[in-house]
Amino acid sequence: MAQHLVYRPRPGEIPTQPGVYRFRDQNRRVLYVGKAKNLRARLSNYFAPLSSLHERTRRMVTTAAGVEWTVVGSDVEALQLEYTWIKEFDPPFNVKFRDDKTYPYLAVTLGDEAPRVMVTRNPRISGARYFGPYPKVWAVHDTIDLMIKAFPIRTCSDSSYKRAMQSGKPCFPGQIGRCGGPCSMKVSIEEHRRIVDDFVSFMSGNDKRFTREMTERMKDAALRQDYEAAAGYRDKLQALEAVLAKSTVVMKDSVDADLFGIEHDELSAAVQQFVVRGGRIRGVRSWTVDKELDVSTGDLVEGVVRTAYSAPGADVPREIIVPVLPEDADEIAVWLAEQRGKGRVRVKTAQRGEKAALMETATLNAKQSLMLHKTRRSADFATRSQALGDVQDALGMEQAPLRIECYDVSHLSGTNIVASMVVFEDGLPRKDQYRKFSIAESTDDTDSIYQVLTRRLSHLDEEPNRDEPAGETTPRRFSYPPQLLLVDGGQPQVAAAQRALEESGRTDIQLAGIAKRLEELWLPDSDYPVILPRNSEALYLIQRLRDEAHRFAISYQRQRRKKDISSVLGEVPGVGPARVKRLLGHFGSVARLKAASPEQIATVPGVGPVLAQTIHARLHTR
Repeated sequence: MAQHLVYRPRPGEIPTQPGVYRFRDQNRRVLYVGKAKNLRARLSNYFAPLSSLHERTRRMVTTAAGVEWTVVGSDVEALQLEYTWIKEFDPPFNVKFRDDKTYPYLAVTLGDEAPRVMVTRNPRISGARYFGPYPKVWAVHDTIDLMIKAFPIRTCSDSSYKRAMQSGKPCFPGQIGRCGGPCSMKVSIEEHRRIVDDFVSFMSGNDKRFTREMTERMKDAALRQDYEAAAGYRDKLQALEAVLAKSTVVMKDSVDADLFGIEHDELSAAVQQFVVRGGRIRGVRSWTVDKELDVSTGDLVEGVVRTAYSAPGADVPREIIVPVLPEDADEIAVWLAEQRGKGRVRVKTAQRGEKAALMETATLNAKQSLMLHKTRRSADFATRSQALGDVQDALGMEQAPLRIECYDVSHLSGTNIVASMVVFEDGLPRKDQYRKFSIAESTDDTDSIYQVLTRRLSHLDEEPNRDEPAGETTPRRFSYPPQLLLVDGGQPQVAAAQRALEESGRTDIQLAGIAKRLEELWLPDSDYPVILPRNSEALYLIQRLRDEAHRFAISYQRQRRKKDISSVLGEVPGVGPARVKRLLGHFGSVARLKAASPEQIATVPGVGPVLAQTIHARLHTR
């Protein structure tokens, strides 16, 4: 493979000003759009020797047939133009944002003669003010039901409103106390507009003023002995407090912010947006991101923020709290201020306090969302069938691998060596057939792989289970042969696994190694890896297998390590389970305990200098 690209511009041809660049293929299709404060400096990264580039970047630049750029006047202009072109060209190598669902909003149609409060999933109603999004439709309806008790505004349809105003008869919702608009014949259009303004102000976060005023009116009415009016104010106050109770207080009343929790891996990212107004969570939104190139967390944050606020009339708060500041944070803040239309917007991270605690909650939700996203993909039968078919085609197998076994090795600096075997059948995990292996001695990971597979393959010739009734014998579960055997690693691990297969006489099992970054599958006796298409179902399946094998191996290795060190310490006179727990809790890990001096061990409560010397000596004579 040539180390340089034929379409590479001369360094002097590329300007040093801010701008936006586009990679195109031979058919002039735009493959990737990016921005830069200094075009020459940024583009030089793509034209480094191909062997030094990340696999996905290398695939993009070798697919491209040319690069072009457009110089702009400022970094903010570059930001805006990049986003415009991404939307226009939909480049395959740019990050893809996929919203999980269409969220319900509470909308107030301020553009109408008599504004109406309604539930909608349409974010483009002319003149409407939106609140939310809400995670569930019933949450919006509950909020409206409570709010119209305190702020009786119109809820009926436009046709009902028009008919009522023409006939002079109240609309049906107004007759049963469910609509407080002019169509109920109880208020004028002007009076209704003032109530609507109060409704919007309350929902915007000015809730303390209304609860305070309602409380004062209730007390005044009670002093005047107007108990009927006092009861009315009491009911409205209870409705307002019920709405507030649905939004947990997380910050000061003055806080107006959006928090973004992000969790991502090599292929996907999950985003959780918490909408905080007046110190309370007013809405939650989540979506997933497909990653084509290997982008940093900062670049991912930038794309998330731009996607969240790109729609016309987007509700941009004063603060945007993100897990990591993007490189162009200042330019993004300027763009957000333009979107907001008033005041400054701060893009920041949360280091401590209530905002940091809420960010942890958002990130936890993002982790769960990413896990759910992967699980749903693998749970769908059609998706699993496609994944298995794609693996079959990619590896040149005669049939789809209905049973796949994946192996991983784990150790701690060469000690406590263990391995895991996980089994997927029809694209789903069979946890009852997982196996754990302990390895007494090994020279390296390749030797460990060889030992484990030799032991596993020896069981393929086991006799059927004779405990079954006559004529109904079934093979033992461990004796089922896989159609595909995967090992975690590249060419060296594959060669070791191939040696075990050959010595066992099993030439009917397809073998492949999963490279570290998941873009590559190595086959025996092959100088080039198999590259699965990005975001393909096959790649998601392979990723799940690798992650599950790694998780299972790590958990077993930790169990062994904990049991091992506990048993060793338990042999020391005067060290019981309580002191073992204290020692491990104080140092946090076995490695730190082993590295500690006798003086450091003696600082643990309940461990004196003499016992510390004994523990230190015992740990270093094993």
